Amino acid sequence: MTEAAPGSRSVQARAKVNLFLRILGLRPDGYHDLETLIVPISLADRVQVNAGADPSFETPSFSLEVTGDADLVGGVPRDESNLVLRAAAALAERAGVRGFADITLDKRVPSAAGLGGGSADAAAVLEALNHLWGCGLGPEELRDVGAMVGSDVPALMMGGPASAGGRGERVEPARVRPLALVLVRLPFAVSTPDAFRWWDQEGTTGPDPGAVMAACDPDTDTDLAELGALLFNDLEGPVLHRHPEIGRAKEILMDGGAVAALMSGSGPTVVGVLPEDFARVAPNAEQELKDLAGRPPAYVQTVLLNGDPGVGWDTRRYSNR
Repeated sequence: MTEAAPGSRSVQARAKVNLFLRILGLRPDGYHDLETLIVPISLADRVQVNAGADPSFETPSFSLEVTGDADLVGGVPRDESNLVLRAAAALAERAGVRGFADITLDKRVPSAAGLGGGSADAAAVLEALNHLWGCGLGPEELRDVGAMVGSDVPALMMGGPASAGGRGERVEPARVRPLALVLVRLPFAVSTPDAFRWWDQEGTTGPDPGAVMAACDPDTDTDLAELGALLFNDLEGPVLHRHPEIGRAKEILMDGGAVAALMSGSGPTVVGVLPEDFARVAPNAEQELKDLAGRPPAYVQTVLLNGDPGVGWDTRRYSNR
């Protein structure tokens, strides 16, 4: 987070991948109990926040501008359904703020792609406004506000990998080894409510995540192929049944040299885990993925703590697009 001028902050809102996602069942409140490992990645939106607390305002005033490539901004709402505006309103209510917030999103993370773009934007805005409005909320209090906005928001406020439980509101920092990843963004959207509804109809609950958590630990001697075999996403099967392109993307990634491939979140983005000494999938696989998705795959890296990709990584090899 950087402060560009008094009353202004520029923030990176990092996308995420789920290295496992286990659904335990439907709750009485309509949400689902889950267990997941959320890891931020180098792909990020840029969020510019200009704000101030001003008692002369009868009610808080918010504005939102969205910039970026047309295929990224077209599906982003500009009204109160946007998680950014919901986050600003929730924080203003919690802290009793009267004032304004003018927010600009430079979108690089696609919407409805299983990468947590909207939740990451909301998390970034909460951090910025807590400072600019002088709310004084501590990290746990601020995450409580985030949980009111979206289930992924608290984990994306942790500054690094996080394990999440409940409907996502219970979060703890997690130890994860640095990983090189390739993202295949398929040319359709999947809404999170649809994905969970499909799981209700036909989904199953995956294995206890203890083994995958242990294999992700940087001090483990588990090799990447063994780790890859442990990764899972309970939403993948139900979504894949409606969108077989997800299965095809996984096949191409594995044939092209990835050690693992799985859908992230509610999809449809497919994530390939690359060997530590392997920067790209094979050229023919890249072309097949481009043909399938209508765009080339994107190479990213995990972000382990407040922007640090992990010891020994050459960040020049990876793209933020």
